Amino acid sequence: MTKKFYFDTYALIEIGAGNPNYEPYTEGIVIILNKLNLLELSYYLIREKRKNEIKEIFNHYQRFSIDYDKEILIEAAEIKFKFLKERLSFIDCIGYVLAKKNNAFFLTGDERFRHKENVEFVK
Repeated sequence: MTKKFYFDTYALIEIGAGNPNYEPYTEGIVIILNKLNLLELSYYLIREKRKNEIKEIFNHYQRFSIDYDKEILIEAAEIKFKFLKERLSFIDCIGYVLAKKNNAFFLTGDERFRHKENVEFVK
């Protein structure tokens, strides 16, 4: 069975940067994410003065984007509150919940997720 991963924005940035630790996640797996990750990635590219790459990268990754309903948003708010001291972003909380709901591992290098359940932590 093919492994399924939810790509956090951290993972998208590291893959784009050619981090060799993320090479195993570039083929032979199922990828999911949501458009909010693409929003964060677009912001990152603008900040890095790489705005000209946004459309191409967006077009590549949007096919992996999944939708969600209000139940996901409510659960994400609960996760944010549960880990209030860790100051998780709403986008990360939505992704974390979507990963669990879709039987995928949450792929990230964000230290705040290092020891959480269902996380594939890669630096």
